[in-house]
Order: sequence, then structure tokens, then C-alpha cells
Amino acid sequence: MSNSADSPGTGSTPERARRFRPVRILTAAVFALAGLIFFTSFDTAKGTNIRTDTSLLKLSDLIHERSRENGELDETNGVLRQEIEALAERDDGSTKAEDDKLTALEKRAGTQKLRGEGLTVTLNDAPPDATAKLPGYPEPQPDYLVIHQQDLQAVVNALWQGGAKGIKVMDQRLISTSAVRCVGNTLILQGRVYSPPYKITAVGDPGRLQKALAASPAIQNYMVYVNVYGLGWKVEENGPVTLPGYSGTVDLHYAKPVE
Repeated sequence: MSNSADSPGTGSTPERARRFRPVRILTAAVFALAGLIFFTSFDTAKGTNIRTDTSLLKLSDLIHERSRENGELDETNGVLRQEIEALAERDDGSTKAEDDKLTALEKRAGTQKLRGEGLTVTLNDAPPDATAKLPGYPEPQPDYLVIHQQDLQAVVNALWQGGAKGIKVMDQRLISTSAVRCVGNTLILQGRVYSPPYKITAVGDPGRLQKALAASPAIQNYMVYVNVYGLGWKVEENGPVTLPGYSGTVDLHYAKPVE
């Protein structure tokens, strides 16, 4: 009895050891891997919450702060330019014909205020929960519901084509070196950042401007998204309006090769 009782015990001990040793090794490996992950997470976070978007928020805040500063600098620059022009007119010794020619050039360059009959085009994003309003069209992708750079450029180009004497986008006058650029769903114009709705105002013959907008193939394509997905589109004749003069720098900047 004792021998028969002892034999299963002695025979089962190595068997149990062989059975449970891989499990123990695996458990130890899991704990080691967890420790490595915790250490890596701590080293990456440096004591901060890595699940938050604090860095992205800081970048966004920085962009808006720089935009505000650029706006203030533009206003200061405009005031200083007016003072310089006033002093130059007083002491430049030019003739009236030369002054008239300079004034005409300044108007064409967009650095002087411009008053005349105006027309405003407003573009806006579609509602985030928009669906296709007409049969035969797919449900919208996110890109279908926001204003893109080419949409703004299409409006500006059509207004120039329609004989606009001057254009402002939001509160800034466009000149020959102005570039309308979008990053994500925001507009960056001459160092300042804007969010929709976007307003584009032109001085010119309202009838010609309206026809130019209607004739633009790019705007015709945009109108499909207006009718199907609800992108914003509004054209208003304003009557007499005054466009501000461009107050930013007129210096040209270009890239230089690294020596």
C-alpha cells in the first residue's frame, strides 16, 4: 500500500514541474514586458499626461497669437506709412503731374483705399452631419463638407476676370503678391489666420462680377457641392463700399541656396 501510494507521488512531481514551468516563464516574461512598457511610457511622458493634446493645443494657440501680432503690426505699419507719405508729399519737390501719376500707381497697386459699388461672396462649410440631398450622389466624405483653397481661389480669380478694381478677403486687401492659402480648414492670408465663413468683397460693376462668377467652371463645380451637400454660398450686392489699402510689407522674399 505504501509503495503503491508513493509511486504515483514520486512519478507526478517531475511531470508537474514540466507542466508548469512554461507557464511560469511566460508569466515572468509578461511582467517583464509590462515593466518595460511602463518605463518607456514614463520616459516619454516625462511626468506629463501623454493622452492629452496639450502640445497640439499649444501649437494652435501659438498660431493664433502670431496671427494677432501680425494684425497689430500691419496696423502699425499702415499708420507709419501714412505718416511717411504725408512727409514725402510735403517735401518731395515733385510736380502735380508727377504726384497724380504716383497716386494712380498707388491705387493700382492696392495700397490706397478704394471706394465704389461692391459685391460680397460668402463661402461656408456644410453642416458636419450633412447627407446627400439629391439622388445618385454618394454620401459625403469629410473633404466634401469644407471650403478648400481652390474654392477661394476660384472666387478671387473670377472676380478679377469680371473686372474687379480691388478685392479684399476677410479684412485684408489683396495685391499682386497676395497668396490665398488654406491649411486644414483655416485660411492663412499674409501672415494671419481665419476660419469660415469666408467673405470676399470686390469693387467693380456688380453685373459683370455676377456674370464672371456664373461663368467660372470651378465655381460651377463648387455649386454642385452647394446643392448636394449644403456648402455655403451667398452673393450680395452691397452698394457703395470702401476697401482698405494694403498695409503689409511690399518687399519681395525669395529662397536662397545654402552655401
